[in-house]
Amino acid sequence: MTGGEKLAGGIDSFIDVVGRITAWSSFALAVVMGSNVLLRYGFSYGSVWAQELEWHLMAPICLFGMSYALRHGEHVRVDVLYDTFSPKTKALVNLIAAILAMLLSVLVIRLSWNYVGQSWSMSEGSANPGGIPARYILKALIPLGFALFFVQSLAEAIRSYHVWRRAG
Repeated sequence: MTGGEKLAGGIDSFIDVVGRITAWSSFALAVVMGSNVLLRYGFSYGSVWAQELEWHLMAPICLFGMSYALRHGEHVRVDVLYDTFSPKTKALVNLIAAILAMLLSVLVIRLSWNYVGQSWSMSEGSANPGGIPARYILKALIPLGFALFFVQSLAEAIRSYHVWRRAG
């Protein structure tokens, strides 16, 4: 096993931990949504804070979950074509896709940096009365989520490159 493959394995292990934590966020989201529905329709009571909490939980699920999905091959791929490719061609397609994903990640991180910085500098909160006050923390998850996606894409690129090189 090469140093690159060990690095890819370490990244995979880290992303698995992040994915398991993110999965519990999904459970929390289901509890919050169920509670909101019960309170609204069962007791005619609604809360802006509780409604905003739903998307405050949804954002990290999406932003951190995309790395976990990539790690486990649950991302979108045109399998009807991909399944017909040779192992070497599959590895090349995966390598190109991983490089493109890393470029996309760098672009999103770069474009979101000022957006997040501005939000932090003004301690941005909800525009709604009774909403969650620390929106800037949620926005900071954008570059963090794409940094995780970059790292997992790097692991995929390393792994795909080694498969491509070994496939004759």
